[in-house]
Amino acid sequence: MDELELLKKDWKKEDKVYPKLSYNDIYNMILHKSSSIVKWIFIISILEFVFWLFISFGLKASGFNLELEEMESNVGFIIISVFSYTVLAYFFYRFYINYKTINTTDNAKVLMENILKTRRTVKQYVFFNLVVLIIGVTYMMPYAIKSDENSRLLLETAQANGEVLKYYAGIAIVTLIGLVIAISVLLLFYWLIYGILLKRLNKNYHELKKLEV
Repeated sequence: MDELELLKKDWKKEDKVYPKLSYNDIYNMILHKSSSIVKWIFIISILEFVFWLFISFGLKASGFNLELEEMESNVGFIIISVFSYTVLAYFFYRFYINYKTINTTDNAKVLMENILKTRRTVKQYVFFNLVVLIIGVTYMMPYAIKSDENSRLLLETAQANGEVLKYYAGIAIVTLIGLVIAISVLLLFYWLIYGILLKRLNKNYHELKKLEV
């Protein structure tokens, strides 16, 4: 049982073991915990973005450098990248605003509303990342196949043997499996990180509801 639960139980007892706490004392404790959680959501989202940038630069420094440079000159790739970075910047802004708003909230009802807004923003952020992953892979896979020398040779061999359909079916299956694995890993990451934080934030929401009764 955490400190808040102990203090709440003590608040309702007639024989006090701890100093008596007022409504405002318990509210401020919930406020502090909620503010800390939302701050960590903002920080982790930034760290996640930096991590993917680091991976991107790492790939450029490896043998994939030429392929990535050719891919990044593709108009569709540029549009997807600009759109993604713009929306991500919006989410970072929303996370920061959610933190500042919750940090200065002085009303339980408003705090509950802000907690719900934060939960909704996080879910939208996770959904957006998954959608961008699917769109990006679906769009860039044909281009990557055409620009890769080994893939072109395999395609030419398949055309010569009359197995083009079989070749593309194999590519589609491999791509689908790769997407399923990537989405599963991301969902696991989001569940372990954001899921735990949202669970704690949801607990604070219900504590506020009990406090308002």
